[in-house]
Amino acid sequence: MSDSLNQRPKASAEVTSSNNQSFDLSSSNKDKQLSDELSTLRSLLFGIEPAELNKIYERLNNPQIQPEDISRLLPEAVVLRSKQDKQLIEAIVSTVEQAIQASVTQDENVLSEAFFPIIGPATRKAISTALEEMMQSLNQTLEHSLSPESFKWRLEARRTGKSFAEIVLLRTLLYRVEQVFLIHKKTGLLLQHVVVNQVTTQDPDLVSAMLTAIQDFARDSFSVGKEDALKSLRFGELIIWVEEGPQALLASSIWGNPPQELRLVFKEAVEKIHLKLGPEINDFTGETEPFKASTPYLEACLVTQSKSASPKNNYTYAVAFLSTIAIALGIWGFFAIREHLRWQAYLQKLSSQPGIVVINTKQRYDKHFILGMRDPLAVDPNTLIQQTNLNPKKVIGQWLPYLSLEPQLTVKRVQKLLQPPKTVSLQIDNNGILHATGSAPRQWILETRKTWRFIPGITQFQDKNLVELEFLQLQSYKQQIEEKRLFFSRGSTDFISGETGKLHVLVLLIQKFFATAKYLGKDVQIQIIGHTDIEGTEQQNMLLSQARAQKILSYLKSQGINTSKFKVLGIGSSIPLQLKSIPEAETASRRVSFEVFIANIPN
Repeated sequence: MSDSLNQRPKASAEVTSSNNQSFDLSSSNKDKQLSDELSTLRSLLFGIEPAELNKIYERLNNPQIQPEDISRLLPEAVVLRSKQDKQLIEAIVSTVEQAIQASVTQDENVLSEAFFPIIGPATRKAISTALEEMMQSLNQTLEHSLSPESFKWRLEARRTGKSFAEIVLLRTLLYRVEQVFLIHKKTGLLLQHVVVNQVTTQDPDLVSAMLTAIQDFARDSFSVGKEDALKSLRFGELIIWVEEGPQALLASSIWGNPPQELRLVFKEAVEKIHLKLGPEINDFTGETEPFKASTPYLEACLVTQSKSASPKNNYTYAVAFLSTIAIALGIWGFFAIREHLRWQAYLQKLSSQPGIVVINTKQRYDKHFILGMRDPLAVDPNTLIQQTNLNPKKVIGQWLPYLSLEPQLTVKRVQKLLQPPKTVSLQIDNNGILHATGSAPRQWILETRKTWRFIPGITQFQDKNLVELEFLQLQSYKQQIEEKRLFFSRGSTDFISGETGKLHVLVLLIQKFFATAKYLGKDVQIQIIGHTDIEGTEQQNMLLSQARAQKILSYLKSQGINTSKFKVLGIGSSIPLQLKSIPEAETASRRVSFEVFIANIPN
């Protein structure tokens, strides 16, 4: 009992604590019940499930924008923003460009295949417009034809609503498309095949394989790029045309002479097939059943055109008219081409001439106009006109003066300004150095050393190989004086017979020699040397040779010659002349000779 009594207060305390906890749980349950009731009421009012409603409240309590919200509002936002201004368009231009560039870099066939069905019709529309304009022009030309057949064609043109030119083209053509093959480009397998009735055919799969083999043979055997393709084959009257698409190609066998306009039919068929069956062609694994849908497009290519005109039609007037036009055009073309070739030859000659620069050329009103620059020393352009057989009256040139530094013209300019004598040769190297060789008067050399600096294109003047003419003349006088010999009688200073006539010539040579040396500023000296034969003593011979030399000096002095430039020397018989005949040698030894010295002689 005591144990149970001792335990009761404790139990009471637990109850109390339990009661307090029970009170708190009761309040929490009430709140939860109230919240559940409110959620039920909201779902009844808005028609939304409680779970969905809880998600909405969670979204409202979360301030961040979710991607799914943007995805629902983005299309409408783009439309509204585009209506306001162009800022959005300008903002996404660079992004779109980068996306296209990245797509082309990864695989260029994606965009090309996507644009293939669009570009083809647009291009054909532009070509069709040009062809219509051309056919209208042809129609106006042919309307002047007086051929009887033309009246029939004009009636047909009015009845059918086509132009006269179209009817003419249709009546002059004869062809038939007999078979059309749709071939997978990558594998070379046949996808679909159509044929005209009553035409004998081979195995279409075999034909497709052979056509692919021919195309591969041409690519492997010749220098043909992978992007190039077989366009046509001809076997007599049979023509095979191939029209290629991104993933498949269309091959057709045609009998006769088809027009180029027929290719437009094939292009349209290829484009429509790719547009309708593009995924099937791309995913082709050998099953051809899906490509039966291409049969209508292939059958549209089975075109037949026959010639219904009678073979007896008279084309005399039309042929004569067209022949006259062709002859006139041929004659005009001949003269036009000839004139063009002559003009080009004239321009080529002008360009090859030094000192002539062509700036601009044009042709107007059957005349040639040319603008350029010309050095005064260059060739006259009018002389070149005559060489090319051009009509000078049709060539109008305007030449602006200028100074050319080309070596050929620089040489001409040097020749004109310096006027060198014929004994001088002038050359200009790549550095603009003027080299003079030969001989020239001293005055010309001195003037040239001053005036070369004023010649455009000349940087230096070299005359080390140029000799003064006066110096050559001085050397000539020296040689002539040294060749003179005056002979004397035995043992005396008297001349032998006929020697006195040499003295006058000797005086003239010495006078010219001194005058030339003075002009050149050269210091000269003449040595008069007396000689004797071997007879007599050495002392006697020395005195005699000295007397003979002194006699010549006295004579020169008597003729007014300044003898300060002379030196008299007697050498006796020390230098005899070596002659075969002894009497002649003895006579020749009794002589007076001369030796001339010129100071400052250049090497």
